[in-house]
Amino acid sequence: MSYTGILFILTSAVLWGITGGLGEILMNKGWSPSTIAFYRGFVGFIFFAFWYLFRRKKIKIKNKNPYFYTWAALAGISVAGNFTFYFLAIESTGIAIAATLMYTAPIFVLLVSFLLGIERSTLFKWTSIAFVLVGVILLTGAYSSGTSVSFEGIIAGLGSGVSYALFIFGFKKAAKLGSPQATLTVAFFFFILILALRINFGEAISVVGSNDVGLFILLGIIGAGLSFILYVRGVKRTAPSTASIIAMVEPVTASLFGIVLLGNELTLMQYAGMGLILATITILSVKQSG
Repeated sequence: MSYTGILFILTSAVLWGITGGLGEILMNKGWSPSTIAFYRGFVGFIFFAFWYLFRRKKIKIKNKNPYFYTWAALAGISVAGNFTFYFLAIESTGIAIAATLMYTAPIFVLLVSFLLGIERSTLFKWTSIAFVLVGVILLTGAYSSGTSVSFEGIIAGLGSGVSYALFIFGFKKAAKLGSPQATLTVAFFFFILILALRINFGEAISVVGSNDVGLFILLGIIGAGLSFILYVRGVKRTAPSTASIIAMVEPVTASLFGIVLLGNELTLMQYAGMGLILATITILSVKQSG
């Protein structure tokens, strides 16, 4: 086992957790979730483009397969949805709940695999799905008539999870036909095209002359550019089950950031729901990778 790979994944997960906190700070300053998501991806694209150019002599797209661009585009569109839904969820529910809901992604992958006949339905898998659903109910307070989390926030959080699952699927397919550098560069190019259709250009341009431009750049560096590069390099050196467990540091980091620095508070039942979701996803990921 490569301890370098573990360190890379651990660092990227911590950086992603901090990214959610920075996003909430920017939203508290009045910036919209779509603008924050755009700059996170835009700065990341610059990183990936330079990474690709630096390695271009060693990079080849296998037989120049046109499906590479299709899968990379799916990855880019999906990460655009993931970033946008994630920040919308943070705006509505707070960083801890948003980050945890995003990590329901493996459950959506499992359900799609059932529908497509890729995986066999088993009692263990359906039990895992049931536990995650119970965890979501506890985390969001949906068991009470006075639900503490808005319906829009729950949908946005789960939407970020669905998008995350599609990104992983698209990225893996594209990476088999090309390099990680080329895949991320093409994916985030499509990311920019998609979000350019929905952002407020006036607000986006005003970022450049604002006092918060440094925070936006930092958000993009740690939330996309540096973290994705470290994660891709780490996954190459680490077993999938180990990577899945380490990645759970992200919602934990995000929760601590929100509680310690932003003053967010959760009830005992919400902590129980969070723990149930993270524990179930970890066990399921290890079982699937084993």
